[in-house]
Amino acid sequence: MKMPFPAALLAAALTVGGLAGCDKRAADADAALVLYGNVDIRQVSLAFEGSGRVVELKAQEGDAVKAGALLAVLDTRTLALQAEQARAQIDVQAQTLQRLRNGTRPAEVLQARERVVAAQAEQTRAEHDLARLQGVGAATQGRGVSAQDVDRAAQALQAARARTEEQRQALRLAEAGPRQEDIAGAQAQLKVSQAQLALLQHQIEQGRLLAPVDAVVRSRLVEPGDMVAAQRPVLTLALTRPKWIRAYVGEKDLGRLKPGMAAQVSSDSRPDQPISGQLGYISSVAEFTPKSVQTEELRSSLVYEVRITVDDAGNALRLGQPVTVRLATGAAR
Repeated sequence: MKMPFPAALLAAALTVGGLAGCDKRAADADAALVLYGNVDIRQVSLAFEGSGRVVELKAQEGDAVKAGALLAVLDTRTLALQAEQARAQIDVQAQTLQRLRNGTRPAEVLQARERVVAAQAEQTRAEHDLARLQGVGAATQGRGVSAQDVDRAAQALQAARARTEEQRQALRLAEAGPRQEDIAGAQAQLKVSQAQLALLQHQIEQGRLLAPVDAVVRSRLVEPGDMVAAQRPVLTLALTRPKWIRAYVGEKDLGRLKPGMAAQVSSDSRPDQPISGQLGYISSVAEFTPKSVQTEELRSSLVYEVRITVDDAGNALRLGQPVTVRLATGAAR
């Protein structure tokens, strides 16, 4: 059965229109996705861990600094004097410890022995005096010697014996040398002083503010002569690598994005010099359009944040700069 001419013409037109629609959808899928975003750069706020007066600042805004470069210096003269005092104390304690470890000198032992001999001689003399008085008293039946003389002689003998015993104990200590507990105590005290010196040296070193990474000085927040408290920012550094673009994509285009997708980033100041990039982060949580990219039409739209990492070797992009991102979504399939 033949179709009437008008009906056949209409069917052919629908077929051609359907094919054209398919081709248009395929072309739209292959077209680059254009996003608008802003340059984002990590920043580091540098501060001293201690407080004091700034004596030197070696960096200006815009200076490119290398990791480990000296940027600022605090006045640490008080700490330096305390460190000198700690070193002197360590020397004294080291000498004390060495003396204890060496033990008693032979001359000191000999001196202690001579003191024992002298004490023994004094004791012998006291014994002879007491015996003589007692003999005289016995011979004269107490008339030739008073009881007080005998008592004084007995007390003198008792004192002499005590001194002899004291000198013998001193000789034993000299021969035995210092106790291990005394040596251990002196060694521990020396370690305490050494730790105190190390702490002071660390605090002096913290008076030097160093760049943690390669960066660019963004802000200089104090000047030489200013008093700064601990953790008060002194300089702000901008990390030029990595740089990325923060942009937002709608729900209908979210399925066209995949991590690793190639991107071209251009700015209004250099529209003909795009910078290559790569799609990295894709948020898994929807949010309302941020105020920075709101329009009257998109005020209540839900979007997803994406980040495009760029290799800006020429440092052409600046923090917060608006840019245009073109993603070749067709190549990602």
